[in-house]
Parts: sequence; structure tokens; C-alpha cells
Amino acid sequence: MTRNDQSPNNLRNLSQFARFALVGGLGVLVNQGVVVGCNVIGRDFFGVDREDAVIGILLTDLSVRNYHLWSTLAFLVANFINFVLNRNWTFKTAEPAPFWKQYFPFLIVGLFAQGFGLLILTALMHPQSAISLPTSIFTDSEGFLNKYYWANLITVFAVTPISFGLNKLWTFRIVHTAEAKTYEEGECI
Repeated sequence: MTRNDQSPNNLRNLSQFARFALVGGLGVLVNQGVVVGCNVIGRDFFGVDREDAVIGILLTDLSVRNYHLWSTLAFLVANFINFVLNRNWTFKTAEPAPFWKQYFPFLIVGLFAQGFGLLILTALMHPQSAISLPTSIFTDSEGFLNKYYWANLITVFAVTPISFGLNKLWTFRIVHTAEAKTYEEGECI
């Protein structure tokens, strides 16, 4: 394959990554909105704090906390919206796979990234962690200084490359097959 043959593939990959990033940007807004909503509703209407332990983790002194649950709920909402947009725009094909056949791999990839993200989120939130966000800066005195909101944003950005790579290689692999066939036939997508 010559350099000129690789150019359409590189351009297509760059275009897909840009669309994936735009969809992801919307997903970040949705995710952050759910996180903020859960935090505010939990605090103001139910009197629960984000740091409240929900359930202990067996054989450890660690606990699942409200912020873990809220982050996971935010992930599930944003994941579904992102899937629909990525399926219909970023990785669109003339003959897409059945919805559920693609959604479950997308969800599994997302859950893998979410699991990794929860580790990052916990490290950013836990006061004894080496990478804990400093309370001297993140005082929780207003929204822009809320430690949890920043930890959530950092986590989302940290797991995005993992999500893109796995979704491109696995979830939307039918796109590769359709694009390769079209490219071989001399058509441009």
C-alpha cells in the first residue's frame, strides 16, 4: 500500500475521531448535568452527601459512595445518547448492524471504561490518594470549585481514548468491513 493509498484511510479516521469527539463533547455535558443534578437533588431533597457510604466492599475498609452511584447513572445516560449519535453519524453505514447487536458491545466497552474511570474518580476524590484533588483549591464553596465535578470531568477525559479505540475496533467493526468493501470497489464514503 502506497502513501497515497493510506491518505483516504487517514482522512476517514481523522474525520471519525473528530465526529466521535463532538458526540463525546455532548456526552460530557450530559454526563456532567446528571452528576450535578444527582448531587444537588441528593443533597437538597434527600439530605445525602456525595461522600456518604452506600455499601461496604467485602474484606476491605472501602465503601461504594454516592458519588460512585451518581457517576455510574450519569455514564449510563450519556452512554446511551452517545451510542445513538455515534451509530447514526460517526460510524454510520448504509447497512448498519441491528441496534441491540451494536449497543451491547458499546455498553460493555463503556462499562469497562467506567470501571477504570471509577478507579480514577476514587483516586481523585480520596483525601489520602497521591492524586487527590487538593481541598485548598477545590473548596466546594461554589460550582466551579466543586471537587467532585472536576474529578468527574478529569475522569471522563481520561477514559475517552480507551472508549474510542475499543468502540472503533469492536463495536462498530461492521463499519470497517463496509468501508473496506466500498474502498476496494473504488467508491468513496
